Amino acid sequence: MGRTARGPDPNWSFPFPIARVTIRAVQLVAASRSLRPPISAVVVGVLAGVALLAGGLFLAWLAFATPMVNALAPATLRPTLAQMATGGLVWGVALVAPPAFAFVGAWRLSRVFRALTARPQPGLLSAAAKELGDDYTAVSEVVLPDGRVIHDLVVGPFGVAVIADMPPSRYVRRTGGSWELKGPGGRWVHMENPLERVARDSERVKRWFGGAERDYVLKVYSALVTSDPSIGRTPSCAVITHEQIPAWLTSLPPSRIINAERRDEIVERIRELL
Repeated sequence: MGRTARGPDPNWSFPFPIARVTIRAVQLVAASRSLRPPISAVVVGVLAGVALLAGGLFLAWLAFATPMVNALAPATLRPTLAQMATGGLVWGVALVAPPAFAFVGAWRLSRVFRALTARPQPGLLSAAAKELGDDYTAVSEVVLPDGRVIHDLVVGPFGVAVIADMPPSRYVRRTGGSWELKGPGGRWVHMENPLERVARDSERVKRWFGGAERDYVLKVYSALVTSDPSIGRTPSCAVITHEQIPAWLTSLPPSRIINAERRDEIVERIRELL
């Protein structure tokens, strides 16, 4: 499980490469489909990069290994203004186009290479996993049937906990009772109250799991991870720091109805959404 921040957006969508790994006893599960770009995007990127790079080399060959430029440029001793403009244009294209095409092509190929060789970075729950036992399973990038993305949740003896990481403070501000997120171009746009968002995500998870008939009700908790001391907890959402994640998870009261078999059932149901 890992992420690479690309920058904020109004939906808190932080694209990142993710993978399934195991740290000590805790199993970390994530959607492997996001680790690599789609094959179609790779093929298009490679073809475009090769075409541009080859085009740049071909234009350079035409400009410097053939008499084409000399043939197109005026060769008179006293050229007219129009002939001077034509010559300048020909030499300008001959000198600028080859390196420009080659540079863009090489840049496109480098982006494809970086996307294919990107390695997952430690995620929100990686450090916490080292302090938890094998009865906890952390899952990332869960897409609910309604399209809502739950970036991080933990299945444990208590049930399920939805954990959300607050965007960096330089991208978030409060104006009165509303929240704003810094979008592209530095423009501030309205965003959901982060505490209410996490609480609503927990309710969505609970409703989704309760959609199938079962003889027990799943308990779902929520927590917002932030270092901002001005954000206080609410009855429906806890506020913790990164260092407090393990302690908060272990402090949640164990549920009498959640045994090992049911916990495995919950994890398998969540896997179906990856």
